[in-house]
Amino acid sequence: MARLLEIIDLKTQFASSGKIITAVDNVSLHVDPGEILCLVGESGCGKSVTALSVMRLVPPDAGRYAGGRILFEGEDLLRKSEREMRAIRGNAIAMVYQEPMSAINPVFTVGSQIVEAILAHKPVSRRQAAEMAERLLGLVGIPDPAGRMGAYPHELSGGMCQRAMIAMALCCEPRLLIADEPTTALDVTIQAQILELVRRLNRELRMAILFITHDLGVVAELAHRVAVMYAGKVVEQAKVADLFASPAHPYTRGLLACIPRPGAAGRLPAIDGMVPHPGSLPRGCRFHNRCPHVMDRCRLLEPPMVDRDGHGSACFLAEG
Repeated sequence: MARLLEIIDLKTQFASSGKIITAVDNVSLHVDPGEILCLVGESGCGKSVTALSVMRLVPPDAGRYAGGRILFEGEDLLRKSEREMRAIRGNAIAMVYQEPMSAINPVFTVGSQIVEAILAHKPVSRRQAAEMAERLLGLVGIPDPAGRMGAYPHELSGGMCQRAMIAMALCCEPRLLIADEPTTALDVTIQAQILELVRRLNRELRMAILFITHDLGVVAELAHRVAVMYAGKVVEQAKVADLFASPAHPYTRGLLACIPRPGAAGRLPAIDGMVPHPGSLPRGCRFHNRCPHVMDRCRLLEPPMVDRDGHGSACFLAEG
């Protein structure tokens, strides 16, 4: 099966206080048609910058793509012109952002914003676009979609706004949906509803999804495969069942150990130390100063990604 999205050795950098900060450092991952890949890691590890890089939305005055390729259906997005990217964004690739209230324009109705998104990419009349928008609001589970077409964002709850954002993302039937922590600002009940909606869209529309999260509970519930990021690098990739059954990287093991478990007594385990600042990354393995299995070579050399039957880990322990 041909890859839908393949990121190869992507390096995205920013200028800060006279220094070059590498937020995404030689990241390689892929998403197959109809697959849900969860990209997981702590805040600041480079997840969102990876997503923005795929959409070519890194501001050119602040950042740059310093290396690598982003292949979508075999074509390198980094070689596309801005005009070509405008035709791809919202059409072949759509994105749902973390905070819906800041991603939707507050002075226009929800329906009008979906209609404009449809008209930007499809040769249909405004009336046809309005009918499509109403149908999409119903598809994502918004009650009384005809009435909600005229609602302003502030008149909707956070969960309803997020559903409206998903409807807007779906308006051109994208082959890839990027969801950047779309449930973070929502309460637990609404989170569960949004996750069920994402699963249903993936199942019924066969839409590939790159889902960004820091919540391993979400990963267990949603993902087909998982990529774990730490300090700008992918340190482990595996099918979701394999990752939870036999995590290969010490960072992944530490994350899994921190998950609360029913009946467990005492304090939760924690990963010692702090995530390194992107401007002062340690030599060698970036996790070595927090790793309980650190060896001398970890402090000097960067471990390669070792793949064993589709389960990859960037750790010297994986070589054994």
